[in-house]
Amino acid sequence: MTLLEIFPSLRTGMPSRLDSAVWPRDTHYDDAGRVTVGGVALADIADQFGTPTYVLDERQVREQCRAYRKAFPEAEIIYAGKALMIRAVANWVYQEGLSVDVCSAGELAIALAAGVAPHRIVMHGNGKSFDELEAAVKAGVGRIVVDSLAEITLLSALVTDSQNVLLRLSPGIDVHGHPAVRTGVTDQKFGFPIGGDTAAEAVTRILRQPRLNLIGFHCHLGSQIWDPDHYGEAVRRMIAEMARVRADHGIVLTDLDLGGGHAVAYRGGDAEMNLTELADVLEDALDAACARHHFPRPNIAMEPGRSIVARSGVTLYRVLSVKHIEGGHTYVTVDGGMGDNVRVALYGARYSVVVANRHPTCAQMTATVAGRFCEAGDVLATDVSLPVDLRPGEVLAVPCTGAYHHSLASNYNSVGRPPIVAVNHGQCRELVRRETTDDLLSRDIGC
Repeated sequence: MTLLEIFPSLRTGMPSRLDSAVWPRDTHYDDAGRVTVGGVALADIADQFGTPTYVLDERQVREQCRAYRKAFPEAEIIYAGKALMIRAVANWVYQEGLSVDVCSAGELAIALAAGVAPHRIVMHGNGKSFDELEAAVKAGVGRIVVDSLAEITLLSALVTDSQNVLLRLSPGIDVHGHPAVRTGVTDQKFGFPIGGDTAAEAVTRILRQPRLNLIGFHCHLGSQIWDPDHYGEAVRRMIAEMARVRADHGIVLTDLDLGGGHAVAYRGGDAEMNLTELADVLEDALDAACARHHFPRPNIAMEPGRSIVARSGVTLYRVLSVKHIEGGHTYVTVDGGMGDNVRVALYGARYSVVVANRHPTCAQMTATVAGRFCEAGDVLATDVSLPVDLRPGEVLAVPCTGAYHHSLASNYNSVGRPPIVAVNHGQCRELVRRETTDDLLSRDIGC
């Protein structure tokens, strides 16, 4: 018998939804007080597939794709696969009209296996190997983003017909985010500083190769950018550089890829990118920059990844222990941690946490949700409110974990990576199975 059955009056005070800024839109409490996503109780998923488990709301992913296409009807939307690259997601976004950006031979293989047409694939990366470039050329990818002078030499040796390429430039824009994800400044590993001699040399070298077709420029400013004005400034600087190429070489570049990095809210109240405002800023910047340089309006592309899949994801954990340190913190230890979510240790990311198997009706305590891995810094969330009667075996849910969780997961402490379970219209299905000890041992051939 549930608390709701014993005390029916509790139902009237229960919220029907959780914060839609961080949870999938189809998130509710059911009649038993359990959190449901996509019509499926998260506690049932934990029971069926174990924990930790990544849950992915297919409907949320598809709705985000549609939101981008509506906000930018004339732009090409390219899903940044590094955020979450599995066959199902690549297939969903492609079905919704998006192209796909890959950064390795592995991501390329997944995109192709998901049915993405090669000409709708963009190959990225600052350190592409000969084998990866060869795989991209053989597959017939639509564009390769050139990131170094060495790549120009390799491509010229590999391409036998014609290959469209973009040249990646760093526009010198500091978005003042975490140092690990500021990619628009000039002194960093990606691309060529805009207006510099090396960028000019790269343009000249590409144009000397008859089988390489330089169609435009690419830039990426960083991650978790909520101010659209940064992109407006990028447009102005990139159009000016495209006009410079026209003046120097007599060719008109037709494509401008502005990358991604659009912020999402990880907790209620966090700043996030407003797509309508971004669209307005880009329109104004393009109009002004093209008019100033008498330059024809280029084809615009952008590469959202996190903002497509982050809010669709929820990670489930089991409580292993609740430890109250006298004069210190209360630690709620769970059966996952930095092996399945390294973003806290890597970037200082902050998350909210709720009990998924029941709706708490008692007083709350301030707690730190700690992981099970052998690092003092293995913490999933700090200063979160959890019920004082929380006990081992209960299920905790962490929202907004669809991006860069599976992608960055590791086997630290020889722990297998979690499965991914999709939910949609009251049904669930496993997309990626749990990694087992046998999987780990199958690669260990030393004895």
